[in-house]
Amino acid sequence: MEQQIASGEAKPPASMVRRFLPLGILLAGLVAFFAFGLDDYVSLDVLKDNRQALLGYVAENAVLASIVFFLVYAVAVAFSLPGGAVLTIVGGFMFGIVWGAGLVVFGATLGATCVFLAARTALGDTLRRKAGPWMARLEAGFQENATSYLITLRLVPVAPFWLVNLVPAFFGVRLGTFVLTTFFGIIPGTVVYVSVGHGLGATLDQGGEPDLGIIFRPEILLPLVGLALLSLLPVVYKKLKARKA
Repeated sequence: MEQQIASGEAKPPASMVRRFLPLGILLAGLVAFFAFGLDDYVSLDVLKDNRQALLGYVAENAVLASIVFFLVYAVAVAFSLPGGAVLTIVGGFMFGIVWGAGLVVFGATLGATCVFLAARTALGDTLRRKAGPWMARLEAGFQENATSYLITLRLVPVAPFWLVNLVPAFFGVRLGTFVLTTFFGIIPGTVVYVSVGHGLGATLDQGGEPDLGIIFRPEILLPLVGLALLSLLPVVYKKLKARKA
């Protein structure tokens, strides 16, 4: 009897398992991705070797190909897998600029939301309780300007995409705010890479290579920085108003 009680006490509470299960699944998926060598398939070389087969499949099964690509992209983002730029280029190559960008944006938003919810459920409340008052003040400041901050982080690629999925969860950002800022914030960068993919066939035929660092070119990065600065204007206005008051 005592052994049964002891063994029962050793088991983690069901609520604890439910809380950490989603995040555990995402982490397990990331480990499995590298363990099985799947990262070797997320490359431009694989795309070049199979581009005719991909185009043929899309031509014969446009709807199914769109669904599969959308799900693959969402899963890749949810598991924080590397190769987001390559997958976005593949989207433009297979589906064109408009449809490809749409699939990428919706897929990335769905995957990012899964990461956000898993992190918030597993770690959000715990971190805030242990961090103390300073975390509460930081959280309050972030929440007050969450839309501006998140739009800026999505527009300018200064932080990894997976990190921007996690940070809002720790600061208690509302789900609606996270989804909207992710969706609209990633559109400009997505269009850039999808456009590269759309012209990939001509680039390869001429013996060239797609530029994965195109987002950092001044003619592209500077407009994105300008949009980010515009999104921060409400924050600046609030701070100036508070100083005058």
